[in-house]
Amino acid sequence: MESKDFRRLGHELVDWIADYRDRLDELPVMSRVDPGDVRALMPADPPETGDGLDQVLVDLEGIVLPGITHWNHPGWLAYFPSNTDLSSVLADLVSSGLGAQGMNWQTSPACTEVEDVVMEWLRSMLGLPDEFSGVIHDAASTATLCALLCARERATGFRQETAGLTGHDAPLVVYASDQAHSSILKAVMLAGMGRENLRLVETDSEYALPPDALAAAIEHDTAAGRVPCAVVATIGTTATTAVDPLADIAPIARDRGLWLHVDAALGGCAMICPENRPLWNGVETADSLVLNPHKWLGAGFDLSAYYVRDPDHLIRTMGTDPSYLRTSRDGSVRNLRDWGIPLGRRFRALKLWFVIRDQGVEGLQRRVRRDMANAAWLREQIETSPDWELLAPVPLQTVCLRHVPEALRGDEQALAIHNLTIADAVNAGGRYCLTPSVVRGVQLLRVSIGALPTELEHVEGAWAALRQAADGVRPATS
Repeated sequence: MESKDFRRLGHELVDWIADYRDRLDELPVMSRVDPGDVRALMPADPPETGDGLDQVLVDLEGIVLPGITHWNHPGWLAYFPSNTDLSSVLADLVSSGLGAQGMNWQTSPACTEVEDVVMEWLRSMLGLPDEFSGVIHDAASTATLCALLCARERATGFRQETAGLTGHDAPLVVYASDQAHSSILKAVMLAGMGRENLRLVETDSEYALPPDALAAAIEHDTAAGRVPCAVVATIGTTATTAVDPLADIAPIARDRGLWLHVDAALGGCAMICPENRPLWNGVETADSLVLNPHKWLGAGFDLSAYYVRDPDHLIRTMGTDPSYLRTSRDGSVRNLRDWGIPLGRRFRALKLWFVIRDQGVEGLQRRVRRDMANAAWLREQIETSPDWELLAPVPLQTVCLRHVPEALRGDEQALAIHNLTIADAVNAGGRYCLTPSVVRGVQLLRVSIGALPTELEHVEGAWAALRQAADGVRPATS
């Protein structure tokens, strides 16, 4: 493509994206295509000769857009926020336009140094101590795997440099709550520790990890000849945004020599507001932690922030030093290829840099506070409404609820069907999208507030839609 065509099509595409964002509220939140519908609109074979991109806007509208579920829609109340601020869109364009490769400092110095600075900015915004060093990963799942690899090597004295786990007789054990994210299990398996060596400790009445139960599990495994290796504490679980008591968990991990990793994928973003930081008291003693600015802060996917207390340990665990990657500057710079799994690294830091420069700390704080206030408003409506139940605390921006009509009280199977029917009715309406979940056998509905354009009026509308759906569903006992 020649630069003149790039200019013309680029202007058209930017206008299309801007128009798309302006009309989001007019679109159904969830895609309504059936499996295979998008595929059927595309030719089975690639074009033999290129015909340019003059029809790209037509095809985006006719082929792609009907198959998109709109995560930046004001009615997006499902899963978790996944915001892409338009400033981040521009940063992605610049990153792709530059085509920079940041595996070493020398391959593109700005890739490393801009990342260094924005990770220091974010560390300051979160109130973390200067002892933490940060690096950008694609997702929290990758960062968690890195954390458990580091934990594994500390527990085995860097056995990876010799025989690996094949030379280590005693199994390594990782501890987390039974509400921990599935990425913990995946990391345990990929790190070679084995599924049966993940201890998911039963949570308390607020779905948090009880320190006494954690300590008992560690003592039991130690007595059985196993090697307790790591604890993963969660700040904002997926199902209910439960918060594990870090201040009480940290001494247990420290006294027993376990690696403490904090999974704050969603909840960590809230810590840019100082009033929220008591939720992760004790984080300053963690060995590693991860949060996702691509969730709540507007730095578009994928951008996960990983902080470690001992970068030398991370580099020894993750680093290699082949001759073809060595440069004359290696002794005085950070080579971020040694801070994670991939060798190649694209210029993700631009997205966070653009967002922070555009919004400022105060702008980002306002949005977090808005979303938490809107969640608190919905919590109050549920607490004061007959036949509605709040099923978990609301420390952040997710509200877990269900409808319990008098005729179905005590019949969990019928209540599950009843509430799933309510969810289906709300989602089918096209204005709002929420996700059901099951916690300890109880069917609940999750309202996850945090899309960029979601204001109180949209939360009020979702609450009205829930009540209307409940009124339209005839309770049927099982």
